[in-house]
Amino acid sequence: MLLYSGEEQDVHAGGSGCGCSASVLCTYLLDALRSGRYNRLLFAATGALMSPTSSCQGESIPGICHAVAISNTKDG
Repeated sequence: MLLYSGEEQDVHAGGSGCGCSASVLCTYLLDALRSGRYNRLLFAATGALMSPTSSCQGESIPGICHAVAISNTKDG
């Protein structure tokens, strides 16, 4: 909702996980942290490790998540 306009764009699916997470972190979330709206932030970007071969063979799709804690306080 922060990146796309549902009223002006034909949005039927999400965007790239890595592109959307980076865009939201580097704009909206870090700005809110700098302004003092947030003091601590736990950012957890998720994704799927897609493989066309595995999908065609009926295999499961493994997921991945990296979490980063960001703080604007001295004691973390």
